[in-house]
Amino acid sequence: MTSITIYYLIKKLVTGEPMTFDPPIREFLTAARLGVVCTIRPDGRPRQSVTYYIPDGDRVLISTESKRGKARDVIRDGWASTCVMGQEAPYPSVTVEGPACIRTAGIGQATARIFAAISGNQAAPLSDEDLARLDRVVLEITCAQVCGASHLPAAE
Repeated sequence: MTSITIYYLIKKLVTGEPMTFDPPIREFLTAARLGVVCTIRPDGRPRQSVTYYIPDGDRVLISTESKRGKARDVIRDGWASTCVMGQEAPYPSVTVEGPACIRTAGIGQATARIFAAISGNQAAPLSDEDLARLDRVVLEITCAQVCGASHLPAAE
């Protein structure tokens, strides 16, 4: 177990509050765009896929289609993690894991922010009905643990 993992576990146990991202982790997650989300397949093996995401408070939000395996896995197991890696040496990384759910209501703003991260262009949010017609849902991971944080720049 890394010292940052121990720190987050103690912080959660002592305060009893939901996990929140400290400034270096928040800055890293905000600057990066891609992560590898991991869920658990029905047979217990891991399922991984590269996804765009956005941090939102103590959560990581990912737009996907409801029929995708990762969405079905989260509905069944209620857990996911995502590992984010920087693209330049020394290749910083952070893994966030915790309870997960699939959201279908009130997802217009989050989906628009995720699409902006993908395209670099801002767009007006779509209604929940429009997103349902496009089969879009939001996979939400609430941070229960930050682990594997390495090579992050110091907070300013």
